[in-house]
Amino acid sequence: MEELTIGTRVEHPRYGEGIVSKDNLTAYEIFFERGGKMEITKRNTDLTVLETNESGAKSSLSIKELEKVISYVLDKHAVLNELVPLGEKWSGGTMFLQPANQELKPKEIPIETFFHKIVMLRDRLRVLEQNINSSKSLSDEEKVNIQQYITRAYGSLTTFNVLFSDKEHYFVGAKSK
Repeated sequence: MEELTIGTRVEHPRYGEGIVSKDNLTAYEIFFERGGKMEITKRNTDLTVLETNESGAKSSLSIKELEKVISYVLDKHAVLNELVPLGEKWSGGTMFLQPANQELKPKEIPIETFFHKIVMLRDRLRVLEQNINSSKSLSDEEKVNIQQYITRAYGSLTTFNVLFSDKEHYFVGAKSK
């Protein structure tokens, strides 16, 4: 079925004549003479167009356009995780944590699992940085002070750079002058 505009007159076998009042992403809101306000999915084949309103408002965004907008916003706020490759020599590896007390069992963790946690930590620090920098309630001095703690956290995490395949993904702490 063609895309309907607001104000288009339609007919439904059960609800009678109606007028499209809203064009949502997946459904139309229609006021029917026998059913009142109803939401009918855009896939519904029971609607017959009686009179098209050419001047009616179209849906503001198509699904494809909406996907682009959502992807842009998620990427802007670092919610979309970048694919960060694990160093090849570590693939399939295992990390053992052996307690000093030999009577206790060691903990075995797949390196991929550990690496994923490190990357998530890095991504969350980046989002924290963005939120701090875009905060309207923090003064510039407060932003700088908090940012210094984040930089120190990055510095503490440089030990894990050995796991990354590419240097561009490394943790970087404060640069020495």
